[in-house]
Amino acid sequence: MATRSTAEERREDVLEAALIEFAAGGMDGTSTDAIARRAGISQPYLFRLYPTKKALFIAAVDRTFGRVIDAFGKATVGLSGMEAKEAMGEAYMVLLRDQTFLQLQLHSYAAACGDEEVRAATRRGFSRLWDEVLVLTGMGPEMSRDFMAFGMLLNVASAMGVDADSPDELCVRLLGSDPAAAFDSSAVYPA
Repeated sequence: MATRSTAEERREDVLEAALIEFAAGGMDGTSTDAIARRAGISQPYLFRLYPTKKALFIAAVDRTFGRVIDAFGKATVGLSGMEAKEAMGEAYMVLLRDQTFLQLQLHSYAAACGDEEVRAATRRGFSRLWDEVLVLTGMGPEMSRDFMAFGMLLNVASAMGVDADSPDELCVRLLGSDPAAAFDSSAVYPA
């Protein structure tokens, strides 16, 4: 006998499907029908779980920031200061290899440009992430700003396919004369 999923399990299925679809098409370019099909449910049922497409997109944005916060928390268990910062850099490098994660993160920033609710959710997520970095490392404001700024540079570099495996002029300009070292967490987030 097949067991039925609970509403909470279905919400999670829908959110996982939405992460993939929104990563590919962004908030405006993704249909709720595509999300519902991927989740294996009807579109009307999707709207019983999430009242609007925007609410689902914001849930996906929240999940994306939550992934970074969770990764940083796991990476820094028993660490503090520079060791914690390096561990977070390493954990972030792993996340950036996930194209769905990277694309959805970039779509959240793009959608924030034109939508107040998405902007508020993205700002809230970024602020939570920043606060977590401060708590986990004890870094001051200037070092935290440098850490977060370099993370954003890595987002853009990753989106453009700039990496240590294919160094070119842009890679060297963005990441330094030894691009492979830039992708080493201890070099990525220097003291």
